[in-house]
Amino acid sequence: MAPSNTYAEEPTPLALAAEHTILAREGARLRPAIPRPEATRIVVVANQKGGVGKTTTTVNMAAALAQLGQRVLVIDLDPQGNASTALNIDHHRGTPSAYDLLVEGRPLVEIAQPCPDVPGVFVVPSTIDLAGAEIELVSMVARESRLHRALRADPRIGTLMHSGLDGHPGSDGHAGVGGEDGDRFDYVFIDCPPSLGLLTLNALVAGVEMLIPIQAEYYALEGLGQLLETVGMVQAHLNPGLQVSTILITMFDARTRLAAGVADEVRQHFAAQVLRVTIPRSVRVSEAPSYSQTVMTYDPGSPGALCYLEAAREMAGRGAPA
Repeated sequence: MAPSNTYAEEPTPLALAAEHTILAREGARLRPAIPRPEATRIVVVANQKGGVGKTTTTVNMAAALAQLGQRVLVIDLDPQGNASTALNIDHHRGTPSAYDLLVEGRPLVEIAQPCPDVPGVFVVPSTIDLAGAEIELVSMVARESRLHRALRADPRIGTLMHSGLDGHPGSDGHAGVGGEDGDRFDYVFIDCPPSLGLLTLNALVAGVEMLIPIQAEYYALEGLGQLLETVGMVQAHLNPGLQVSTILITMFDARTRLAAGVADEVRQHFAAQVLRVTIPRSVRVSEAPSYSQTVMTYDPGSPGALCYLEAAREMAGRGAPA
């Protein structure tokens, strides 16, 4: 009697999990691309309240959009460098970083690095030098608009006519000049520190739209009110074109009445901006940065990854604010 192959008939939970992950990764590669926006969408991800999933949302929305066929630039303006860590980008002292972009005036093309794990994502990392940038910027002319000028000077940011790119990178990996926009960035995500200083102000002046992550807890509503007051001041004095286009509810626990109540109240007041998708509270989302990954690559089949993918699709489908 031939021995039965027990493992073939009943795969272990570990084997099933590995198979599931492989299939999910393959699915990410095979996802149909969504239409590219007519012009680069410059999105500021900000919330003055810490711990709401701001950096997590930045890196996962960027990775999700890249999986949907978009070219994305992430600018890490938080001196802690958490977005750089999650995207597996070297950000030790001396690495060309956002500090060089803002303070030294180096061009973006010399600083942005490709993300090794997510094709289509490029990163301007943060280093510890950025912690002193607030002080150094104080004495500079037009200190609040240095990021705005750096972005507008890069030919890969703008409309097709403005970018004038041929889609064929040169020998240094950067785009050449021509008549197509294959190498144009479709999205720029700016990850801000959880405070209102010159770094956040530079982001708000450079941005065209804002994505605000809100934790599904009561205190998040108070933080949102303070943030909107800040946005109003920026619109009045520095950037009248800035709009809050997207609000994403994060760390949502469907088992609690509080989370549902907060979500309902946010939707009641900001119906046009709140995404239909909510991001669940998830261990896998929290674990991913410790492996220098987004959840989109760490566990692409997890509920958190699938929700971020759907959130990215929904945000892209709504289009840029008029």
